[in-house]
Amino acid sequence: MEGAAGSEVSFCLQKFTITDDSEDDHQYEEVPPDDESSLQEDDEDLAKALRSIEEQAEDARILALQSVPTSEKSVSEIPEAMDDFFCNFLVRLGMSRTLDCFQTEWYELVQRGLLTAKDIELVPTVCTRNQQLEAENMHLKKDLENYKHAANKAKEAFLKMQKERDFHRMHHKRVVQEKNRLICDIKRLKAHYASYEPVLKQLTEKYQTALRQKMLTTLERDRAVGQVTDLQAALQNLEPGCAIHVPVTKVGHECSGKKWLEGPTQKALQKARQQKILDAESFSSDPVKDAEKTSKREPKPQIPKTVRPSELLFNSEMVQRVVDTASSEVPIDIQVTTHMHSKEYTQCVEYGEYKLSSILKVHDFAVSCLALHPRKDIVVTGSDDHLWKMWTLPNGNIIMTGEGHTDWLSGCCFHPSGTQLVTSGGDTTVRLWDFSKRACILTLVEHTQAVWDCSWHSCGDFVASASMDNTSKIWDINSEKCKYTMCGHKDSVNSIEFLPFSNIVLTSSADKTLSLWDARTGLCVYTFYGHLHSCNHATFNLNGDLIASCDSSGMMKLWDIRKSVPVLSVDAGPRPANQAVFDHAGQVVALASSDGSVKVLQVASGQQSSLRGHSGEVHSVGFHHRAKLLLSGGADGKVCLWK
Repeated sequence: MEGAAGSEVSFCLQKFTITDDSEDDHQYEEVPPDDESSLQEDDEDLAKALRSIEEQAEDARILALQSVPTSEKSVSEIPEAMDDFFCNFLVRLGMSRTLDCFQTEWYELVQRGLLTAKDIELVPTVCTRNQQLEAENMHLKKDLENYKHAANKAKEAFLKMQKERDFHRMHHKRVVQEKNRLICDIKRLKAHYASYEPVLKQLTEKYQTALRQKMLTTLERDRAVGQVTDLQAALQNLEPGCAIHVPVTKVGHECSGKKWLEGPTQKALQKARQQKILDAESFSSDPVKDAEKTSKREPKPQIPKTVRPSELLFNSEMVQRVVDTASSEVPIDIQVTTHMHSKEYTQCVEYGEYKLSSILKVHDFAVSCLALHPRKDIVVTGSDDHLWKMWTLPNGNIIMTGEGHTDWLSGCCFHPSGTQLVTSGGDTTVRLWDFSKRACILTLVEHTQAVWDCSWHSCGDFVASASMDNTSKIWDINSEKCKYTMCGHKDSVNSIEFLPFSNIVLTSSADKTLSLWDARTGLCVYTFYGHLHSCNHATFNLNGDLIASCDSSGMMKLWDIRKSVPVLSVDAGPRPANQAVFDHAGQVVALASSDGSVKVLQVASGQQSSLRGHSGEVHSVGFHHRAKLLLSGGADGKVCLWK
């Protein structure tokens, strides 16, 4: 039913009953099955029909191709329906409510049949075209904006590149100008240097002549000093009050037409010699009390001995100090020499297999170096904790602790008398410590990089140091100044040591070489080549005829100083070897290895054994000077005692 407005339609349901009619009289025919011959005939007819259809389609396609004219035909487009046009228009403008009203009214009219096919027309081509052009125009506007934005960015980049080009062009011109100026300066300097070459050659010849004259003068002075000392001894043996005028040709001064003897007084020589003898005889286990005792004792009278020229160390300056003061004279009789000839050094010590005796925890950080007292059962260890500690053997009781270094310690060495200590460290300093004052008495600071090692001279007046700055230095303790700077290594100097009772200095370097130096002149005497890796340490035996060296690949070599060739090579690698040391008999060499073990080498047989007790790298080793005891310090902060 239709309402007044014609917009409502009502529907009603009617009930029907479907009954089962069993009295259906319709007869169904039975379709007989086809025989095989009929199926084959039907298949042949179907294949023929398909073939004919394919032939007709092929003919139609050929005709269509033949009927296409050469000129292009315009294809007319079907205009859009009016309702679709309005719907698209309203959607594009976002008029959703108007769209809903339009669709409701439109489809109601269609349902009622009020709109005929004549009323539903198509949109004219002009409207559709305008719509397409409008959409295309919007797309073009968007593209135009994008192109403008890209053009602005390109313009900015172009201006920036222009500025950079101008800057680099100006910089290039300045570099070219500087290059030309430097070329001119180099040419001028070459010409200037060439003008100095003759002068340098003359100066070199004069220097060599002066060195020869200096050596001759030194020998003459040594001989003269020996003569003076002999004459002084002869004078003292005469009766008191009797004076002898001795004519001398090279020593003394003129007075009333005669030359009188003048030189170092025997009293000063006796006083200095006797003082060191008393120090050595009365040294106790407490270094502080020993230092106080030595300062209070008076010298005993002693029969004077003549001064031999071979005993005058550093004769270019030492003789003058003997004449001036007795405190800085070179010791005539070094007391360590008497120990050298004692039974405990001359006896042949047969070392067997070492066994771990005890472990002492003396530092919280790695033990980097150790030194044994020359006469007592005392050991000094240096560590990465910036401290050195003095303790007794074998119980490890701490005697003294030194604080002053601001970085790790790398080396330590006792004074020959045992009353002082020298240390070196990563703070580029070398420090001297006095046990009686319990303090640092001197700091040497001329090295520019870390100092790796230090060593006392046998006379006790000079200290040698080796540094990472590729140099080693000889320090005069009395004047507190550097006497010589020894330059020659091309890399870090890792160790330094004086040949016992001599002026020869041994250095090892990261440039894979060992060098012997004359401490009196600061000149290199000989260089040993043979290591293939950085040399970490080198040392003399007590006789001074063998050198043991080790490198960062674990290779250890024994060198004959007289032949200047290696007599034995032992591979203890592949980990680095940090330090090598001879026992006092010169029969055994101990090697500190980074693999956590101590290698022990029998020099005569070449037999090698390994001692393990540290939980980290072994940095330092040392033999006790009396007992059959080997000490080792490692990265675990412990010192192991081996017997």
